[in-house]
Amino acid sequence: MDETKSSPVTRRYLLIATSAVTTIGAAGAAVPFARSWSPSEKAKALGAPIEVDITKLTPGEIFKPAPVWRGKGIIVVYRTPEAVERLEAENRSLADPKSKRSVQPDYAKNLTRSIRPEIGVYLSQCTHLGCVPKYFGKAQPEQFDARWQGGFFCPCHGSKFDLAGRVEKNLPAPTNLEVPVHQFENDNILHVGIDTEEFDE
Repeated sequence: MDETKSSPVTRRYLLIATSAVTTIGAAGAAVPFARSWSPSEKAKALGAPIEVDITKLTPGEIFKPAPVWRGKGIIVVYRTPEAVERLEAENRSLADPKSKRSVQPDYAKNLTRSIRPEIGVYLSQCTHLGCVPKYFGKAQPEQFDARWQGGFFCPCHGSKFDLAGRVEKNLPAPTNLEVPVHQFENDNILHVGIDTEEFDE
């Protein structure tokens, strides 16, 4: 018998081993390739959409900790029915009550500045110098003007916004809080950075 020739059994084992090594190598190469398809932290910071699960958010609260999109904090507030009713009433103390000079998508150009009246989504940056406004869910006449019904207060220079992010008259902030593009996947999942048209595609 010629020992230099391999038997069929030996050749079969050799083929199986080679196939296994090739498969493992391909899988190893695919991992970094697959990772390249998911957005990196840098991509997220530059504007990749974020997902916010608001399942546990209850009326009168804001989402904590604040989500971050494009390096900016996002206010997500769950308004009570009473708060929504106040927002829909006429308020002569507001500088831009119908948000004609302020930034928001067309679908948020309404009195609550939102897709859903009870859920408000705003950039957490005062439109004066970019300070972070603090949340006051209800009126606190002992601390502020008795007419103010609560909302967002900028401690840096005193600008006050209602629960729709609309600024009071004669204060440093020139416009209402900005509304970022956003969309709801369902009752509990909010996407910030995705516009309505993009989400429907």
